[in-house]
Amino acid sequence: MTDLASSGTRRTGGTAASNGRGLTGLLLVSAPVALLGWLIIYPIFNAIARTLVAPTETGTAFSVDTYVRFFSDGYALANLWLTLWVTAVCAALLLAICLPLALYLRFAKSRVAGVVQGLALFPMFVPSVILAYALIRTIGPNGGVDLVLNALGLPKINSPYLTPWGPIIGLVWDNIPLTTLMLVAGLGAVSDNAVEAARDAGARPFALLRHIILPQIGNAMLVVLSFTVLSIFSAFTLPYVLGPASPEMMGPFMQRTFSQVMDPRMAVTQAVITFGICAIFGAFYVRSIAKNREARR
Repeated sequence: MTDLASSGTRRTGGTAASNGRGLTGLLLVSAPVALLGWLIIYPIFNAIARTLVAPTETGTAFSVDTYVRFFSDGYALANLWLTLWVTAVCAALLLAICLPLALYLRFAKSRVAGVVQGLALFPMFVPSVILAYALIRTIGPNGGVDLVLNALGLPKINSPYLTPWGPIIGLVWDNIPLTTLMLVAGLGAVSDNAVEAARDAGARPFALLRHIILPQIGNAMLVVLSFTVLSIFSAFTLPYVLGPASPEMMGPFMQRTFSQVMDPRMAVTQAVITFGICAIFGAFYVRSIAKNREARR
């Protein structure tokens, strides 16, 4: 009887301690969750509600007129398509550039790898405005590249400045550090023993990449693509400074609609449409995180 009583006491005490830890955990996360709801969740639903309510002579009424105007306006659709195209091209270029770079940094053992890593992370510490000015002075009309070509007696280049390729160059350069770091972190899950065993079995580099490395970093690449798309799709400074005036990417388009056209409701509608597209890629990221947690269990 004494053993049963003590066992019951331990179970009761353990349950109470568990409940206490659970309550403490909820209290610790309550402030960040409340801040998230106040600064992010509430503005999202408020913006959606503002786009669906139109002023009338007698008050307000439900209306989707701004969405109809957006999807029936050729200029707005051209801006949306340009943003999607720039985002897709940037994502493809970042993977093509950063995946080999991350593979080198992950498996290289020389001192040169440290120098390469420092150069890869350098753009992280350069503000976007400074980067845009540097690109204008380098690849813009009569910039550094043109001066060098002229000194060599070669014809000038067709400058990507104020074309869709201007923001592509800037956005790719600006996103190399974060993309590389995330890919290197994903490659940390690849075992050195598995790589060495495949090499001993005669696997060539391409077969090693295809059959050993890529299957293990699929989730990491999905996370990289999600972050890249969200970052590029919502970019403003580089598209505004380096991009064309017409068509323009969604960031400058929203700002101009709000400040110059003086149509805040349409600007909010553009923001909601942009958010809806980004939310699709955000869902891929959340799904990837959930799969990783299930795999760890």
